[in-house]
Amino acid sequence: MSAEAEMRFVMMLGVVCAWSQNPFESGSWIDLSYAFDASTIYWPTAQPFEHETEFEGRTEKGYFYSAYRYSASEHGGTHLDAPIHFAEGKKTSDQLELSKLMGPVAVVDVSEKALKDPDYLVSVSDLTQYESKFGQLPSGSVVFLRTGYGRFWPDRTKYLGTDLVGPEAVPHLHFPGLDPAAATWLVSQRKIVMIGLDTPSIDRGQSTLFEAHQVLAAHDIAVIENLAQLEKIPEKGAWAIAMPMKIAGGSGGPARVAAWIPD
Repeated sequence: MSAEAEMRFVMMLGVVCAWSQNPFESGSWIDLSYAFDASTIYWPTAQPFEHETEFEGRTEKGYFYSAYRYSASEHGGTHLDAPIHFAEGKKTSDQLELSKLMGPVAVVDVSEKALKDPDYLVSVSDLTQYESKFGQLPSGSVVFLRTGYGRFWPDRTKYLGTDLVGPEAVPHLHFPGLDPAAATWLVSQRKIVMIGLDTPSIDRGQSTLFEAHQVLAAHDIAVIENLAQLEKIPEKGAWAIAMPMKIAGGSGGPARVAAWIPD
């Protein structure tokens, strides 16, 4: 066997071995998404989720068949905020690279503070305290903010601060979010690719300018809102991926988000 043929054979064996190994064999997946149904929480001014039957039952030929249709606003339930949502000319849902939707996860737990104060802002101090315990956020990391508000889903009043709908509801919204100063710190001092939290918005309910959105969007950072089960993943050591609906030109859309926790 020639040296060239031997090299090709070795490379082929390497590919076969790689195919035979499951990189997620030792560990567990946690679903960080809520199912979409009539109880799904949307922004008070958004169109809620609707699911209708087109056909369900036995066809004339005897086999079972079902098909449904749904409609909703982009921003509700577990969903993506694409940068264009708050930054003109920035990336739409379909333009976000997959590499910007996955990475090692830092779970910053502020639930003790946030559950005492529905208008709590996650601060730079909260982020640096996390780093003092777990080390600096690595380049390409994902930051998830755990406020504890996931325990209230799908109770609209407890989760949003009001059960009102429409424009009149907006002044009554009360839930935690990210301090714009902390958003600025993350994009200027660290190199994260995505951020998410267990509330309806990365800006707190009482925000009127949505400055955290603006800062993150201007730097093409994907935002995931209404995350579920953040209490089930460790503060460090997990890996997450978000797979939002690939809507051409979309400002966001429903997302399936999962975290991998190695053994």
